[in-house]
Amino acid sequence: MASVAHPTRDDFAAMLNESLGGEDGGFEGRVVKGTVTGIENDMAVIDVGLKSEGRVALREFAAPGQKADLKVGNEVEVYVDRVENANGEAMLSRDRARREAAWDKLESEFGEEKRVEGVIFGRVKGGFTVDLDGAVAFLPGSQVDIRPVRDVTPLMDIPQPFVILKMDRRRGNIVVSRRAVLEETRAEQRSGLILTLAEGQVIEGVVKNITDYGAFVDLGGIDGLLHVTDLSYKRVNHPNEMINIGDVVKVQIIRINRDTQRISLGMKQLESDPWEGASAKYPIGAKLMGRVTNITEYGAFVELEAGIEGLVHVSEMSWTKKNVHPGKIVSTSQEVEVLVLEVDEDKRRISLGLKQAQSNPWDAFAEKYPVGSTVEGEVKNSTEFGLFIGLDGDVDGMVHMSDIAWGISGEDALNLHRKGEAVQAIVLDIDIEKERISLGMKQLEKGAPGAGISAASSSLNKGATVTVTVLEVRDGGLEVQAGDDGATGFIKRSDLGRDRDEQRPDRFQVGQKLDALVIGFDRSKKPNFSIKALQIAEEKHAVAQYGSSDSGASLGDILGEALKQKAE
Repeated sequence: MASVAHPTRDDFAAMLNESLGGEDGGFEGRVVKGTVTGIENDMAVIDVGLKSEGRVALREFAAPGQKADLKVGNEVEVYVDRVENANGEAMLSRDRARREAAWDKLESEFGEEKRVEGVIFGRVKGGFTVDLDGAVAFLPGSQVDIRPVRDVTPLMDIPQPFVILKMDRRRGNIVVSRRAVLEETRAEQRSGLILTLAEGQVIEGVVKNITDYGAFVDLGGIDGLLHVTDLSYKRVNHPNEMINIGDVVKVQIIRINRDTQRISLGMKQLESDPWEGASAKYPIGAKLMGRVTNITEYGAFVELEAGIEGLVHVSEMSWTKKNVHPGKIVSTSQEVEVLVLEVDEDKRRISLGLKQAQSNPWDAFAEKYPVGSTVEGEVKNSTEFGLFIGLDGDVDGMVHMSDIAWGISGEDALNLHRKGEAVQAIVLDIDIEKERISLGMKQLEKGAPGAGISAASSSLNKGATVTVTVLEVRDGGLEVQAGDDGATGFIKRSDLGRDRDEQRPDRFQVGQKLDALVIGFDRSKKPNFSIKALQIAEEKHAVAQYGSSDSGASLGDILGEALKQKAE
């Protein structure tokens, strides 16, 4: 039997080269299988069937963070970069071989939207590097977890699933996400967990995040919102006043929306409701101490106990300070005494009064200054109908313009006094309920109608001619007195004479006596006089007695004769 010639190593290499293109160059740029023939100085010697062997660093055969488990005789895949280098050795790469194989696999998995397994092994700007079994991918920082992660060290060097977001083999770019995997897993967990929960159920959870409007509590795979208003019956300005991230809290499930998978939680629902029996605890008229918790334009909120707040409306804050912002009367955290005005247990409302807990200055004023008392004060303000006078006890009284001075009213009377001027007045009327005090200034003038009026003044009749004495000369007219000690009255500027030149008050002097006609009385029975009316009356009398319109006598002749008769 003829012997069969076995092919030598060179023959095998020639046959392989021929199948790949006929030359050694057909190996270049390809992934081929080889055999480990030796391990020297952290290098693996690998025979891939070429003229010479190649060397590959052992670290290329190890997973990140691990040692290579490679022995002589193991069959491995390597990438042929060059068939022969300057030293006559084949240029081989295990990393490149793994990378090429990984890319093929990843492209297939990316097309099928499958998860891939990888290892986070390094940090780069904006994120991290991930080894996908040979191919290096980029993991953006925002895609590490559902929430920001401060320390990624525990997640490194361990195999875990990722989702490929984008890949470009030509550019060698792969972007992956760990967050997408967590969200998918979380959604699956949420769907299963939410079926086990029920409204009204009490459950424990861990505070995961805190915002201005509440806190998110992890119920074991699904989050619920604990709104700030459901933390406690008492006022809570910010959730961190009561809870912190990481706290284990007991909550009650208030609402579950299975369509949106949103869960509303509450802590105060596990406490006793302080509003139960509030009407009995806070009867109307009771005086209580409380703490100011919040101030608004329309009033201030006062906490009577934890969870019970009442409103002091701006109109119930002060007896005397009107149209003032509540912040100028009370301050936050101030302890105040209030009086219960109204309780609505169903609507959880209590109306409180701040001023009612203090003495009423209108009562105090009425007791100290009864009607008829003389008071002093400062002109605070002038309006179109009178003057406001600041009085004892920080209350105001009003002098109507008709009560400022005798015989003068309107703007002329208002202009007699200026803001800030100290004046005296008599208390005419007090209405405590309406918080009104009526004052009179003219009633203090000498000879004013009242208890001290003389018998002579009471004998004055309308139409009577009286000799009066000038007491005071004013821009608006003359203050006069009937007789020597009779009632005082006023002659308006327009009543000083028929002609304009005669209507000048400055042509008269204090102490001068003159005749005037009583033309009426004001509401205080004080007489009003007129020189002009007397002149007209005398003219009519003279015409009737000494002549007529058809007698041929002139008006001057008639008046002259009348005056002559009067003088005689």
